[in-house]
Amino acid sequence: MSLSLKEIKIPVEEDLKKFDKHFRQAMKSNVALLDTITYYIVQRKGKQIRPLFVFLCAKLFGDINNSSHDAAAFIEILHTASLVHDDVVDESHKRRGFFSINALWKNKVAVLVGDFLYAKGFLMALENNQFQLIKIVSNAIKEMSEGEVLQIDKARRLDIDEKVYYEIIRQKTASLIAAACSAGASTTTQDNEIIEKMRLFGETIGIAFQIKDDLFDYGEQDIGKPTGIDIKEKKMTLPLIYVLNNSDRKQKKWIINVVKRYNNDKVKVKQLVDLVIAEGGIAYAQQALSEYTEKAIKLLHEFPISPARNSIEQLVNFVIKRDK
Repeated sequence: MSLSLKEIKIPVEEDLKKFDKHFRQAMKSNVALLDTITYYIVQRKGKQIRPLFVFLCAKLFGDINNSSHDAAAFIEILHTASLVHDDVVDESHKRRGFFSINALWKNKVAVLVGDFLYAKGFLMALENNQFQLIKIVSNAIKEMSEGEVLQIDKARRLDIDEKVYYEIIRQKTASLIAAACSAGASTTTQDNEIIEKMRLFGETIGIAFQIKDDLFDYGEQDIGKPTGIDIKEKKMTLPLIYVLNNSDRKQKKWIINVVKRYNNDKVKVKQLVDLVIAEGGIAYAQQALSEYTEKAIKLLHEFPISPARNSIEQLVNFVIKRDK
């Protein structure tokens, strides 16, 4: 039986309460408009999965300290900034059911808000001499940017095979969860081998997280996400790549034609979704999801049993089995 997120948080419950204040303070600005916008962001925060990974990974190797709180705040600021910029890049006007920053205050302001948040995170880390944290986060920003550009480039030509797909999601999605896990561990252990192992654990879970997200596009759960939205945005997901790679020349041509030219045609998109399901794309992606989840759990089990380890394992299951 899987635990609720509230139960998973128990080993670091008090730290998360402190983090909430720390994060709100870190987002503040003397510029009235910026302060209004950051307040709007904080009021609509998500589940804060990444700070939870930071604290639990820190707790796995020692007592949570001020460095752990800096790491959690920086990771969440980075995540928030990346979402603000993503909405500009994707021309998205909604985020978690609310209007995005670019929808309310236009693109120029949204880009500057994202830049402001990055700067706040780096300044906070510098003021506390958190140089390893800066290195971890800087690498994550580089990876996320490269992944986004690689995806845009490949979407133009639709020449994504599985190897390229995994590279995109490793950089674009998994790198931030990898940063959360390695940053958390780095605040309570100096063992670089352990820190690297936690980075790999986070990366593996991040890949599984994205595969799970891909499956939502094919109606795996009723989550309020329009079926086929990734196709409409010309995003090549794992189920679609599998079917494309196992199609004959005629079917492959039809699939590419739908994604390129008829991605806003509801009937054709529905036909493509149905084809992906019928041709085993979903089953293939579900198998990959299971394999990456098992790999992550195996890495985690290299460390002694503890309340923190148990919660991390439950958090993995929560992330992978979520319905939204």
